[in-house]
Amino acid sequence: MKNFVQEGRTVTATAAADISGGAGMLASGLFGVACHDALNGAEVEIQVEGVFDMDKDTSVGSGVAAFGKVYWDDTAKKVTGEATGNTLIGVALVAAADGDVTVRVRLNGVSV
Repeated sequence: MKNFVQEGRTVTATAAADISGGAGMLASGLFGVACHDALNGAEVEIQVEGVFDMDKDTSVGSGVAAFGKVYWDDTAKKVTGEATGNTLIGVALVAAADGDVTVRVRLNGVSV
């Protein structure tokens, strides 16, 4: 196909704040995991599909069931099971209780 550009699992975005490789970020309407460290305003490659162990909110109501929807809390910069005010990013592949500090997430790779 002569119009094929790339698979699209990793895309270039602009960091809205300093970010460390492995951290989640929203790039306008797309969520991804930074592939490397980047300073605010710099280009950063983000992976928008795949399975990642992500930092999780530990507050009451943040738990998720296996294959339950997970959301990005852009203020706390953590994954949560709480939908209100947060952005859907994928599903949890294993259950995570409220107090768990990480959750295994399969990113949905779609714009939000």
